[in-house]
Amino acid sequence: MTELGNERVAYFNGEILPESRVAVSFRDTGFLYGDGVFDTTRTFGHKPFRLDDHVKRLFRSLRATGIDPGLTPERTIEITEDVLARNLHLIDADDDYWVTQRVTRGVKTIEGDLTDVHEPTVIVECTPLPIKARARLFRDGIDVVIPSVRRVPPESLSPRIKTQNYLNLVMADREAKARTPDAWAILLDTNGNLCEGMGSNIFLVRDGRLLTPQARHVLPGISRQTVIELAEGLGLPVEETDIDLYDAYTADEAFLTSTSLCLCGIRNINGQPLGAGAPPGPVTARLTEAYKELAGFDFVAQYLNRLNG
Repeated sequence: MTELGNERVAYFNGEILPESRVAVSFRDTGFLYGDGVFDTTRTFGHKPFRLDDHVKRLFRSLRATGIDPGLTPERTIEITEDVLARNLHLIDADDDYWVTQRVTRGVKTIEGDLTDVHEPTVIVECTPLPIKARARLFRDGIDVVIPSVRRVPPESLSPRIKTQNYLNLVMADREAKARTPDAWAILLDTNGNLCEGMGSNIFLVRDGRLLTPQARHVLPGISRQTVIELAEGLGLPVEETDIDLYDAYTADEAFLTSTSLCLCGIRNINGQPLGAGAPPGPVTARLTEAYKELAGFDFVAQYLNRLNG
């Protein structure tokens, strides 16, 4: 590893470069069409969590879209760990990173091209987690808004592909924040059932049972899967099923899972408080403790410690 500098670095098509020197062509199909995929893990205490699972999902997305990154999963993990190590000195001991791999189909071939290089664009980069900005969520809970924008149905494009084309989710998020500035949007599918949000999955708790949308209709998050596994270990039944707004409004508890938050309680949906009162409810709290134990890291304290920081 080379001498550490004062700027974050990224892997870009075979090179380690300062972020300011990473330049993607305006003819790249990822920029032109959103024709690319990505995956992101987070670190706990500067160590990546379930990196193997995230890279496996990345390669499933690559296979589904027919993009060959020219790398093996093993080499992708090596590059990711190297990029992370080169950037760790730039954050404090109580901070952490998102670590992301991005792959597009590459530069579009056009008549009269001056280059015959049209390989996929591959980037691996780190972004500091917005811990302070999201700290209050672990104190107050998340406000969820259900926008009018519906999730693209799986018969049009499978949500299990973690694509870089997020416009559907962006428009839903904009609508939700126009109604409640700090809200997190959870979209309905085209049948009127709860689906997912931008980088987040939803769980409801009813009578000690976890309910979550069917995997066919969402991107099955690694955090989502982690919670399912933890619930099974705690003897909590989990059902993947259709969930409508009635189910949401009458739930005992609810929470979101995401890479950055892991899991965090919901305090209301469309302004309607949930039955258990202020989050986290008892089931959410049990799962949170189990998640912290699995990660070997108190991510809740990491967020709460920033409330006055």
